[in-house]
This record gives sequence, C-alpha cells and structure tokens, in this order.
Amino acid sequence: MEKDQNQENTNKASEKDQKDLNQDQKTENLEINNKEQDQEQEKTPEEKILELEDKLARSFAEMENQRRRFEKEKEDAFEYGGFSFAREALNLIDNLERSKQILLNDESLKNTEALKKTLEHFDIINKDLISIFSKNKIKPIECLNKKLDPNLHQAMIEIEDNQKEPGTIVQEIQKGFTIKDRLLRPALVGVAKKSEKKVEKNEENEENSEDK
Repeated sequence: MEKDQNQENTNKASEKDQKDLNQDQKTENLEINNKEQDQEQEKTPEEKILELEDKLARSFAEMENQRRRFEKEKEDAFEYGGFSFAREALNLIDNLERSKQILLNDESLKNTEALKKTLEHFDIINKDLISIFSKNKIKPIECLNKKLDPNLHQAMIEIEDNQKEPGTIVQEIQKGFTIKDRLLRPALVGVAKKSEKKVEKNEENEENSEDK
C-alpha cells in the first residue's frame, strides 16, 4: 500500500515538472514575441519602407530568375527536342555505308553494271539524307587530315604513318555529327603514329650523337 502511494506521489511530481517545463517554454516564447514586436515598433516609418522595398526587390529578382530559367528550358526543348530522334536517324546512314561495303566486297558483283547502278542509288540516298540533316542543323564532322579533337573525335586505332604528324586523323571509321552547337555523336577515327622502326632509328641516332 505504501509502495503504491509512493509511486503515485512520484507520478504527480513528474506531471508537475512537465507542466512547469511547458509553462517556462510558453513564457520564453511570449518574451521572444514581445521582444520582436518591440523591435518592430522601434523601427521608423522610413526603415519599414526600406525593408519592404528590399523584400519587394528580392521577390522581383527571384521571379525574374525563374522566368529566365523557364525561357532557357523552353528554348532548349525547342532547339534540341529532336536530339534522340536525330541520333537514331543516323543509323540510316550507317546501314547504307555497311550495305555499300558488303556489295563492294562481293567478288561476284565486281565490275558489273548492276553494282555500278546500285552504288549510284546508294550515293543519291546518302546525299539526300545529308541534305535533310543539314536543313535541320545536323552536320557531319570533318575528320581526315585534322588533328584529333577529343571534343569531336574518338580514336579507335593507331596507324603507322611516317608522312603524318602523330595524332593526325588518317582514317574515318564512323562519321560523326553535330546538331547546332552540340555534339550528336563523335566521329570514330584512326590516328597516325610513327612506325616502331622509325622511332628506334631516331633513338639510335640520338645515342650516336651523344657519344660523339
């Protein structure tokens, strides 16, 4: 019985402590609110006007930033909305080129009139496709005899060529394209490198010169 009484007294004490804590929090919040109100009342009309003007200017600036972001997104959607479609359409040119190579490598068709006419038709279709792409700001990337540009070209192989500077593109494996000012897909290329014999000979000449 005495134990139950002690427990009840403990619970009442805890409840009282909690109530006192809540009351202290309310008092503190009220004091903060009163302090803020006092500070607000202490401001002169001119200060209040300047504060409102500042808030208004910030609101207008945020609205302008949002408008510009919206305009940029809308412009990008209009300019590059067909980006994925354009990249897929490049498969038509790739397939034409593959078909052309298959026919050229067919021994039974070499030097035949049928092959000649078929290739002529392929060239016409290819030119029409390139023309359609160009009208839509999709242009092929120039490669051959140019220095490798990682922004436009992707080197797939190195080819020994002592006539060209190392890094010069000497073979186009797959044509690359841009759409307006963006890369649609990089050109796959082969770049020149010095032959190993040439490099060894140059190293030998340098060693002989040092010995002298």
